Amino acid sequence: MAINVRDNIPGEIFDYQTLIEVLKGLAYPRNRINDLLKHGIIIRVKKGLYVFGDKYRRHPYSKELLANLVYGPSYVSLDYALAYLGLIPERVEALTSVTPNRSRKFITPVGLFLYRQIPAQAYEVGMARVEGEHGQAFLIASPEKALADKIVSVRGARIASIGEMGRFLEEDLRIDVGAIRSLSMERIEDFAGRYRSLRLRRLRGYLRRLQRSKGVPPNKVRLNNIQTARSLCRQDACRSLP
Repeated sequence: MAINVRDNIPGEIFDYQTLIEVLKGLAYPRNRINDLLKHGIIIRVKKGLYVFGDKYRRHPYSKELLANLVYGPSYVSLDYALAYLGLIPERVEALTSVTPNRSRKFITPVGLFLYRQIPAQAYEVGMARVEGEHGQAFLIASPEKALADKIVSVRGARIASIGEMGRFLEEDLRIDVGAIRSLSMERIEDFAGRYRSLRLRRLRGYLRRLQRSKGVPPNKVRLNNIQTARSLCRQDACRSLP
């Protein structure tokens, strides 16, 4: 049965309808699904969404794509996107995303997925479609949007001036200052309007100050992920990127 299912499902991530279609010639297909789960041939990420077990995978599945599928509409942003894009040094395990729907948390066998609600007008811009390995394309925030989403989401931090914004970025987030020098102030200003956020206007002020200074030159290694995200962005999936 494992070989039959694996041969008939080319991707690593699949849904219930795909599974039923493969098993439709067998008696009691739902019982067959339970058997596949029991023997670790497939793993249920959430109701109706599956990946193959370790021994049956042909290649790694994309956790970023899973994040898009577990709860939607959504795209990867906040801490995970900042780490993916090389803006912060920490490794982030939880898949963090934004959504126009209510905030949710999913504890699954393949990891923790966190979704933060943001205003619809802020959600609809600043996303990029990235072509991952093995055709696993996913949506992720642009560098400016990931940072904007994070700054707005932080509670309790005192960011009442441009100077305090700089300290927050450098000390609390441990942002790569060299990398953010290339961020677009125009995009940040657009997000500030959509969020109606004074914090983001202070971020724009900090970036203006940074870009006018003779500070540390941009870190080309960390910028590589940012440039890759932009170059892989498709016009229909990413309105605010060039």
